[in-house]
Amino acid sequence: MAFAMNPWLPKSTPICILLLLLLFAPNGDAAATGYCYKSIINFGDSLSDTGNFIRMWNPNHLAAIPPYGETFFHRPTGRFSDGRLIIDFIAQSLGLPFLRPYLSAEEESDFEKGVNFAVAGATALDISFFQERGIVNDLTNTSLGTQLDWFHESFCNSIHSADCKEKLQSSLVIMGEIGGNDYNYAFLQGFPREEISSFVPKVISTISSAITELIEFGARRMIVPGNFPIGCIPAYLSRFMSSNQSDYDSTTGCINWLNEFSMYHNEQLKRELSRLRELHPNTTIIYADYYNAAMELYSSPTKYGFKNTLSACCGGGGPYNYDAYAECGLESRVCDEPSSFVSWDGIHFTEAAYEVIAQGLIHGPYTSPQVNGLCVLEGSRGQTLSDD
Repeated sequence: MAFAMNPWLPKSTPICILLLLLLFAPNGDAAATGYCYKSIINFGDSLSDTGNFIRMWNPNHLAAIPPYGETFFHRPTGRFSDGRLIIDFIAQSLGLPFLRPYLSAEEESDFEKGVNFAVAGATALDISFFQERGIVNDLTNTSLGTQLDWFHESFCNSIHSADCKEKLQSSLVIMGEIGGNDYNYAFLQGFPREEISSFVPKVISTISSAITELIEFGARRMIVPGNFPIGCIPAYLSRFMSSNQSDYDSTTGCINWLNEFSMYHNEQLKRELSRLRELHPNTTIIYADYYNAAMELYSSPTKYGFKNTLSACCGGGGPYNYDAYAECGLESRVCDEPSSFVSWDGIHFTEAAYEVIAQGLIHGPYTSPQVNGLCVLEGSRGQTLSDD
């Protein structure tokens, strides 16, 4: 993807020599101080999984075969996109290597620059919650609790507690995005909105408990993303097609009531993060506004070089080029120019879209407290195409 598409960066500035300088103060009240990170610790689902799912469950899954990975890595890596994810752009901006998936590590030193516990298909709530309600997760039984267990067993239990605390204090911890699948499975299987809305407090509580647990272990700087506007995603647009034009936003073509649900989740999450900031004034907890960062792509697509916002680049046909029975990599067709599409496979974004969203977080204004500033380190590239 050409950097000219990125309105925050001068064309002459390669992103791989930029280092994110987060000017933080607890709750934004005290004088801000610069901080650079030694590592990233990430939890989440397919929006940030860099290879755990295919190692854990299915090495022959679609994310492990072309055309996944075709744009940047030129091979599949287990990322559910044609290239890099938001987590990859954040790592690059910090001068750190791409996060190794937890299940690819062979020895303790593999965690030196960070670790990625995210698993595609993962939910915030335990799998039993969905089984009791007849909601099927046919991808994985992995939850946020599973990822925290991995963290305890291999990341902190393998070193002294004091060393673990020191490691966390020098790391940027990213909690998600997580929780989206808790709603995706239910919505796409036809469960009523009212019932799914009742899940939200439970999802938020689970995320909050995980944040609290990590703070107790020593985490001092955390990013917690909200949910994307699901009413703009081809899988949802295909599932909930309506002849009632009032269901759609006349400017973007997104489904209003689904986006309202995403906003409801995000408002509840922001409220909980405010509560946690009061309880933990020495920890910086940043809300990453994935919703509004992504809405930029739908409301002003030409500003970022996008020609198609609502159809998948890789899909099985239909009004939005999405067919749940002809997923990307099977009986599907791939667009010639992924960088002109917002959606990659009808559920996940293209690398081009992820880059714009990431820059909206790194350079503002889509974080709260605000993430401010960049510093350039001479020769600080720290990046290779290999993540194995």
